[in-house]
Amino acid sequence: MENSAMAAPEQQRLTVVMYPSFGVGHIIPMTELARVLLGRGLAVTMVLIERPFWSSDSGAATTRRVMAANPAITFHFLPPDPSPPDFAGSTKPPFFHTLQLLRRYNGELGRFLRTTFPPGRLHSVVTGMFSTYAADVAAELSVPAYTFFASGAGFLAVVAQLPALLAGRKEGLRALGDATLDFAGVPPIPASHLVKELLEHPEEDDLCAAMVDVWRRIADADGVVVNTFESLERRAVSALRDLRCGVPGKPMPPVYCVGPVVGDTDRAAEAADERRHDECLEWLDAQPERSVVYLCFGSRGTLAAAQLREIAAGLERSGHRFLWVVRTPAGTEDAKKFLEQRPEPDLDALLPEGFLDRTEGRGLVVTSWAPQVAVLRHRSAGAFVTHCGWNSVLEAMTAGVPMLCWPLYSEQMLNKVLMVGEEMGVAWEMEGYAAGFVTAEEVERKVRLVMESEEGRELRARVAARKEEAEAALREGGSSRVAFERFLADAEKVRGRLGK
Repeated sequence: MENSAMAAPEQQRLTVVMYPSFGVGHIIPMTELARVLLGRGLAVTMVLIERPFWSSDSGAATTRRVMAANPAITFHFLPPDPSPPDFAGSTKPPFFHTLQLLRRYNGELGRFLRTTFPPGRLHSVVTGMFSTYAADVAAELSVPAYTFFASGAGFLAVVAQLPALLAGRKEGLRALGDATLDFAGVPPIPASHLVKELLEHPEEDDLCAAMVDVWRRIADADGVVVNTFESLERRAVSALRDLRCGVPGKPMPPVYCVGPVVGDTDRAAEAADERRHDECLEWLDAQPERSVVYLCFGSRGTLAAAQLREIAAGLERSGHRFLWVVRTPAGTEDAKKFLEQRPEPDLDALLPEGFLDRTEGRGLVVTSWAPQVAVLRHRSAGAFVTHCGWNSVLEAMTAGVPMLCWPLYSEQMLNKVLMVGEEMGVAWEMEGYAAGFVTAEEVERKVRLVMESEEGRELRARVAARKEEAEAALREGGSSRVAFERFLADAEKVRGRLGK
């Protein structure tokens, strides 16, 4: 959604302060939104928190790549917390401490904004979906506050209805097992497919209570900017316009569907890891059109060694070409795995003996990272085995690549329900993911189905239609372009009401 504008002198430009949640899955789409705002003549400062720890799953290297690739954005790290939580030693999950840390940083954020920006210079503060407490800082400064929801409208609709649902129950949702829950705007969702931390009851689980409270605060924003487009999630968007946000008497703020906000984040990788970037693309150049199955499970997705061997067996039996990103398995299956520093994977030790030799030429296995956007946009990309993170879903959809769903954590299982559903219809599921193990037979079967069958051609056609809809949404007069213009106009009205 590029829209160039004559840049005003730096000292005269209004500044949007963006305050993303932890994690590259939040920083990358917010950076792409920042690029759109820059194109409209606004300055952008992105405020980040220095992590108390940098694990293999923290995305530190990717964050540095993103910063290096976007010199027009001012990146500012708030000072380190002098007494950070004891993530490793605590009995509480690391993410609980992360949410508390984000809340505690309101003071530092406020000090930075007051000492950096003269009165009237701030256009707005845009928080991430987990940093919503920063709306309090914006209110103190009489500045408009918006939440950038990096997931889709379907997940936002569920989040909006969860506080009321949980408040009306005496026990957590875990007791429901796979029984379905009915939320406005989405198909029936198995309770087991919600974010696992939300399966407890807020009165009995601190992390569940913290997450519900963070998302309840969305109602305090002046609006919610969502990374989706209306024709992709019409039911959810319609429901959001009629919903209450879990706070009695407080309506859902305006929702602006401005997506797909998908950029070529691989620009940063070209400079930081040119060898890997070229290795993948040169290999893809030698493959026939739409012949390669790409497998990647996100910046935090890890699979057990036994599961990696099963995938290898399935890929080998399928006979199809593949590009596979392999990460070192986690040392534990509990939440502390996100604190680990893991070495690069030893492919010879992890994969079946002789696998790399037997598949040489038709398969490429790379460690830890690949230039995903460039891979999906390459003419040889034929299918994508994905963890169903929303950024990956949009990247594949806008490239016209059909998906096979293998959700792992967070809202990914809920995304899977939406992706395979009738309204979206862009993917099939890999059976076995819910039990934690997908067999080689299932890998082979689904790869053959998507690459060889008439059903696979029909799936590809549906994804191609979604690609065209996404492009139309971003064109002049399209739904996302109109929503973005409305967001800017409404922000000006709020600024006027606040006396800015």
